[in-house]
Amino acid sequence: MRLLVVSDIHSNHIALRAVLDDAAPWDRCICAGDTVGYGPDPNECIDALRDNGFRCIRGNHDHEVITGDASSPEGAPGNFRFNPRAARAIKINRGLLTPDSRAYLEGLPTSLRLKVDGVNIAVYHGSPRAPLSEYIMPEEAKMRAAQLIAESECTFLVLGHTHKPYAIEHGDALLLNPGSVGQPRDGDPRASYALVEIAEGKINSYIHRVKYDIKRTQEKMKRRGLPKTLATRLGRGR
Repeated sequence: MRLLVVSDIHSNHIALRAVLDDAAPWDRCICAGDTVGYGPDPNECIDALRDNGFRCIRGNHDHEVITGDASSPEGAPGNFRFNPRAARAIKINRGLLTPDSRAYLEGLPTSLRLKVDGVNIAVYHGSPRAPLSEYIMPEEAKMRAAQLIAESECTFLVLGHTHKPYAIEHGDALLLNPGSVGQPRDGDPRASYALVEIAEGKINSYIHRVKYDIKRTQEKMKRRGLPKTLATRLGRGR
């Protein structure tokens, strides 16, 4: 079984198309949240996920785009308020959504559990204890892998939110963050995603990077009136 795992697309349809073309073929696909926000094409990204059969959860930006409340969504670790640039992007994305896209986001759960070839998989945007808000950065993930996997009661745990990829093995279990498709923050501007091979209960993961036309996305962001700093950071990957 070949599983495609993505997260933090952030309305960057050009980057998402590059990932889908680069990753094909796959058997099943998962998105760990934040399909919208920051970028210029929320409806196109949602359509691409639906057309390709992704199982998807809600991220904090998805939540704020549909609620219109740019404050922390839950009283749990990692609470924050969106900075003015992110809040403006949320407002613009909210205005761009079609009724169908809004209904799709409203229907997304905040976590996902599924079983693939005997492997129990759990998916959260933030963490098991704070699905929408807690950042589990790479160094913390290394220290807390056993705890996080135990909390989620799974063999394969997928997180997003940090925009930084990692894959941490703990015995036969795996803690994976595929990084960000639409706005990487690890110093590499290429879109990030993961491919996971599952066979006979064994899990092998591979983080992939793919170039996309960053300038085209930046130009679309400018036309949408999105903050210039959000476009500039795409070229830096941080």
